[in-house]
Formats: sequence, structure tokens, C-alpha cells
Amino acid sequence: MAVAMVTTAVEQTPTIDEPVYVGAAEVYQQQHSLRYNPEHPPLGKLIIAAGTAFADARLDPAFVGNQTQLGRHVLYEAGNDPWRLMLWARLPVIVLTLLFGVVVFAFARDLAGPVGGLVALALYAFSPDVIAHGSLATLDVLTAGFLLTAVWLLWRARRRPRLHLPLAGVALGAAMATKMNALATVPVLLLLVVLSVWYAGRTDGPGPRGRARLLAHGLAAAVVVALVAIATVWATYLAVDPRLRWAAPDNLPVTHGLRAYVVDRLPFPEPYRDGMRIQFGFENATWSGFLLGRHYHGSLWYYLPAALLIKTPLGMLALWPAGAVAAVTVPRLRPAAPYVLVPTAVLLAAAVTGSRDLGVRYAVFVPMFLAVAAAGVVAFRRRWAHVVTAALLLFVAVSSVRTFPYYLPYSNEAFGGPAKTHLRLHDSNVDWGQDLGRLADHLRQRYPGERIWLVYKGSGVPSSYGIDASDPRTAPPSEVQGLLVVSDSSIAKADGRLRALIESSRPLDEIGHSITIYRRAAS
Repeated sequence: MAVAMVTTAVEQTPTIDEPVYVGAAEVYQQQHSLRYNPEHPPLGKLIIAAGTAFADARLDPAFVGNQTQLGRHVLYEAGNDPWRLMLWARLPVIVLTLLFGVVVFAFARDLAGPVGGLVALALYAFSPDVIAHGSLATLDVLTAGFLLTAVWLLWRARRRPRLHLPLAGVALGAAMATKMNALATVPVLLLLVVLSVWYAGRTDGPGPRGRARLLAHGLAAAVVVALVAIATVWATYLAVDPRLRWAAPDNLPVTHGLRAYVVDRLPFPEPYRDGMRIQFGFENATWSGFLLGRHYHGSLWYYLPAALLIKTPLGMLALWPAGAVAAVTVPRLRPAAPYVLVPTAVLLAAAVTGSRDLGVRYAVFVPMFLAVAAAGVVAFRRRWAHVVTAALLLFVAVSSVRTFPYYLPYSNEAFGGPAKTHLRLHDSNVDWGQDLGRLADHLRQRYPGERIWLVYKGSGVPSSYGIDASDPRTAPPSEVQGLLVVSDSSIAKADGRLRALIESSRPLDEIGHSITIYRRAAS
């Protein structure tokens, strides 16, 4: 897994979100300011900054611009080497992704023994989605990993609550201080605190007085965990700016009704609450999506389940439900079901009701939590069950290795593999701007001196990689001759002028399963 992620990190150019996070991380580090990217709390970007600190990145202190312009400035205009800077930004996320694999193994071993731990670890280590997003300087895997760690610590609190409950509070706070979607799990995790305390104190006696005492202890413990989590969120903001200087953005969305009431009363720093208002503004917007060849506006409740079905190895799709069945039917595993399955269901329910159908990264917690659940298959004592489990794990490993190093556009064999993903999905599922460097190398080696017309979806600057190209959408169609190079997400959503250009061109080549090269002759 480490080899796969480091190789991917070395070869890929910045994806769409990464420059914003890297730019904000540098501002945190050099100017101690919270003004950029307030829609996401600071912890994930502080983790990224732990890597970029070794890159000695330059940032013009007089720079003025929005967060997208900041990312471009840091990577391409301030004199930094974008390859080197991005690798250092990604390495801390890679290290934490590997450490979360240790959590997966330890959690599953607690539930199903060492063999179950290895089953879970294999599923985690070969997950194309975890490898893809764990090798990027983004926030999705970090948030899911902190939540998984919190749940594992709550499970362990059943035996040693005084040690593990405060640590669970820190892990929960870390998740909330990385991405705000972690807030959806807070009620569930606090209920799990009560459940763990109840189990830990079950020797107090079965009478009403004993049960009341246990319930009171559980509620008190939940308050303590919540306070520790809140303190962790505050600590991340104070780590950036001890004076917590903050001016709300001019275009801050206005929230109304219940949302406004809740946000105004949350015990978090003001920039956190303003970040929530920005996120609500995003949710109120209308986004476009692409699923199974159909481009649409708005969101589909079944988008994420369908995308997971396409992008999950077939062996995982068999082992996940088998493990879930074991968790609710095998007596010794049944106590773990609320810890592993309920947070997953709550997070998925929150994700499918969102307005942004932009990729399975919004559900990257699924392969992490369900890897633990799948460990339960070893509880089936039938010999054939163990043989089938081993065969499915081998199938997962082979499918994952075959896609190396193109993990973002992975889809399973039932849907044609990585080369066909762009026909069914778009954006971070397949084409997130990651292959601009590969495109530059390919054009230099295979098509030197050719006229290039480029429609690129991403945050990279083509000229910084040696690509001299024009936008075909700004020229008369008769002048668009030579190589027409189009990101697959742009093809998925193409209409009008671009669609006509594509249909009158001949497919010639593809780069990383995310960019298509066409030959366009004089019309």
C-alpha cells in the first residue's frame, strides 16, 4: 500500500482541491492567518503543512487574491517546484493513511482475532479508493480515519474507559477539526460512549439503582468526551492563530431557521461556525452530476450507492455484506454491530442527502469501516467459507494491483475496469486533473511539434509542464486542427460547441484513463 501511494503521489500532478489546501497550509505556517479556506477546519491543512515545512515553500507576503488564486500562486508563481512541493504535502497524509491501516487491523483483531485482523487489513490495503485518496493532500481519508479511530477507542473503552474515553474524544475532535461532515456522527458516538460505560460497569448489579447509576455515569462520560472533542477543535484554531483573529468573508451565506439557530449556539470558534454557513451555502446551490452516461443537474439519492457499486472491487462487494451479516448473527460479534455498522449507516445517510454528486470520496469511510466488519467472516466455521474468503481476498488484490498506478479512475471488472470508468462517472471518480504531467510527457514523446487544443479540467497550469496549447472553444471550428485533448469529465458534460468538435474528431490516444486525445483534421 505504501509503495502504491508513494508512486501515485510522485507521478500525479495536483488535483482540483489540493492547491487550495496547500496554499492555505502555507498561509497558516507563514502568516498565522485563518482567512483562506474557512469552509474546512484547520487540522487537515496543518497536517499538510507538516510536510510542506520541509519544502521551504515561498509565499509572497503581499499576495492578494482568493483561495484558488492563492493555490496557483504558491505552486506556479512564487518560484516553488510544484512536483517537490506536492510530494511533501502528500507524504503526511500517506503516513496517516498507513497508520489508519494499523487501526483497522487492531479493531478487527479485537473483534475476530488475528486472522480477522489480517482479512480487514488486506481489504483496507488493497482498496483502490483508499489508496487513491490517501495519496493526495486532501481531507476525506483523514476525516474517516479519525472517526474510525474514535470508534475503535470507544470499543476498547468497554474494558478500560478511563484510558480510552478521553482518547476517543481527541480522535472525534480531530475528525471534526478536519471536515465538518464528521458532525453527523457526534450523536451516535456519544450514545456509544454511554453503551461502553454501561458495559464496563455491568458488575454494579442488575437492580434499578445499579442501572440508574450506570446511566448517570454513561451520560457524564458522554459530556466529558464531548468537551474533549470541542477542546480539540479549539486547539487546532489556536494552533494557527493564538489570538484567533477573524473577519467574516464579504460573501458569507446567510442561514435561516433551524440551521441558523443551531450554528449560532454551537460551542465552536467563530471561523468554524462561519465555515458551516459556507457549507450550507454549497448545499443550497445546484450542482451538476454524471452517472451511467447521463449528465444531469441537481443530485440523485442513489448516486453514491451506484458509484460505490462501480468503483468497489467485486470481492469487497461480497465480503462486506457477509461480514455485516456475521456481525448481527454471530453472538460473540453482535456487541460490535452498533460500533461498526451504525456510524457507517449514519455517515452514508448524511452523504446521500448532500447536493454534490462529485465522487465516492464523500463515502471513503465505507471501505474503511466495512473492512473491519468484513473480519467477521472468519467467525463462520465452515471450511468452504474460509476457502471462499481467501479466494475473494485474492480477487480483490489482483483487481487492485492491475489498476496500478491509476487508482482514481478505478472501476471493477463488471463495469469494464479503469478504461471504462469515464463512460459512467466523472470528476474525482476518474478525472480530477491528476494526469497533466503524464499528458505533457506523452505529448513530448509521441507528438512533438503538433498543434495542441486543450480542454483541461483541473487546477494545474499546462504551461508549467511544457504544454503550449489553445482553448478550442474560443476559436472558429475551421481553425481547430491537429490534436484535440479533452479531460474526460469535460467530455461527460460537453454540449454545444465542444460536443460538435469531439464528434467531428477521431479518438487517437488516452492518458491515465482520464484524458482523451483526438485527431482533428480540416473540415
